[in-house]
Amino acid sequence: MRIGIVNDMPMAVEALRRALIVSGEHQVVWTADNGAVAVSHAAEDTPDLILMDLIMPKMDGVEATRKIMQSTPCNILLVTASVSGNSGKVFEAMGAGALDVVATPVTGSGKQGRAPELLKKINRIAQISRLTSRLKPDSPTKPAKVTVSAKNKQKNLIAIGSSTGGPQALLQILTLFPADFPVSIVVIQHMDKKFTEGLANWLNSQVHLNVKVLDEGERPQEGTVLIPSTDDHVIMNKDTSLTYTPESKDNYYHPSVDVFFKSLASHWNGSCLGVILTGMGRDGAEGMAALKQNGHYPIAQDRKSSVVFGMPKAAIEADAIYEVLPIDEIGTRIIELIRSGWR
Repeated sequence: MRIGIVNDMPMAVEALRRALIVSGEHQVVWTADNGAVAVSHAAEDTPDLILMDLIMPKMDGVEATRKIMQSTPCNILLVTASVSGNSGKVFEAMGAGALDVVATPVTGSGKQGRAPELLKKINRIAQISRLTSRLKPDSPTKPAKVTVSAKNKQKNLIAIGSSTGGPQALLQILTLFPADFPVSIVVIQHMDKKFTEGLANWLNSQVHLNVKVLDEGERPQEGTVLIPSTDDHVIMNKDTSLTYTPESKDNYYHPSVDVFFKSLASHWNGSCLGVILTGMGRDGAEGMAALKQNGHYPIAQDRKSSVVFGMPKAAIEADAIYEVLPIDEIGTRIIELIRSGWR
């Protein structure tokens, strides 16, 4: 991959450069010591991937990510010395379009430090990027005019799948729900498990519902948002308990929206609203189709409000969606559907 490095610390730049050179698979095309320079470089020569620091002079990594994704979008991996200490900025940047976050590798005499973790994430992004490039060209779509009846008004589940730009999109939806909203919510966000607790805490501090990391064997709970914390997948069992599983191993997305949504379609006996949000790739298209086929109600985020339209676009093209809405209308529409009994 052709990679740009953005960091104001020369030692960090050197550590990143060495890690990439050692891999023998990547090329450093430019470096920048602050976000403003990175925005300019990206406009002149857009790389396959940018390794973006968070704390920098003139323009930080959050604003740089936002500007690059608006003008010359490309893959962005956050690389920061303190992931936990910068959790607020991490999720802001991910909301603006960054794909993932990793700790800055360290230099040393023969020590690899955190370089293997960095290279693993870069390779995963490369795999997902190749899948994204296979998406079909744009095709016009119209939301279908349908009537869907809830199977069981007392068991309402909202299942949300998101990736690139997901944290901010999730916040926009969840902020609208009142504390007594009669639903259970499960969110599948593509994210390294070590950062899931930080995401849950970040959301929990800003919304009315209770947001927590999913515990093994837990069931959906009314008034609670569950976020799986796994580098594998999560599924719903026949008794509606939720379990972590390494299957399927050939799925590049972790955790996978498709894997979870398909299990929901098989085992959830109540009413389910499936929501697919901004994200790179096509994870969720098959899962949304399974939900639709089983009488549930699938909604997709529209192109204009998506940081990356890959996942919603794939679901729309699979004829798996009833409504396509901007992010600022999805939460309100969900409330309308729940309160009306979906009739």
